[in-house]
Amino acid sequence: MDFSGAYSADHLIYLGKGFIVTLEVAFISIIFSFIIGSLVGTLRYADIPVLSKIMAVGVETIRNLPLLLIIFFTYFALPEVGIQLSISLAAIAALTVFESAMISEIVRSGLSSIPKGQIEAARASGLTYIQTLWHIILPQGLKRMIPPLVSQFISLLKDTSLAIVISLPELLHNAKVIYNGNVNYVTPILLLTALMYFVVNYMLSLLSLALERRLDRDGKIKIVS
Repeated sequence: MDFSGAYSADHLIYLGKGFIVTLEVAFISIIFSFIIGSLVGTLRYADIPVLSKIMAVGVETIRNLPLLLIIFFTYFALPEVGIQLSISLAAIAALTVFESAMISEIVRSGLSSIPKGQIEAARASGLTYIQTLWHIILPQGLKRMIPPLVSQFISLLKDTSLAIVISLPELLHNAKVIYNGNVNYVTPILLLTALMYFVVNYMLSLLSLALERRLDRDGKIKIVS
């Protein structure tokens, strides 16, 4: 093992560039998948005739497909129908589709966990269905969704490494390029790569705990008032 050679300035810069790509792809995918997943999950919870069933079929189909297959499809199959995506866009599209399905189920389950009695009480007090959803169901459901949502975001960040199959220049891809040049770099580079993944994911976990405590505190304040 050659730690000094593996951690040269050029190698660290190259790893850093890959790490930035990983974060960019993960961040964009998280934003889009959260928006789409929340919309789909809410619509499924609303149980709109026909539409909810169509969405349920789509969500279950995607959830039961390997993410790697979806990545291959977006990059290699879509051009066959005239949709040509760059490597980065193909990775973002695949991650967004897959994670949207996962998040929609988290959202639907979170909303469904709210007791029906609260919904009936809100409707009896004169609130519309939309007002009940926005003021009663979503605030409580969001608190219950935070842990599984953050876990899903952490999985998404790690799943960006699967885009190595289409040569996305993300962290693991750049690490592989470095240690392929020298077998003595394998362990040092992989250890550093693992550390970089760990730091970001651990920070996301801490953020999740902070949000849960904040919601608990806000909830107690509202009850007292």
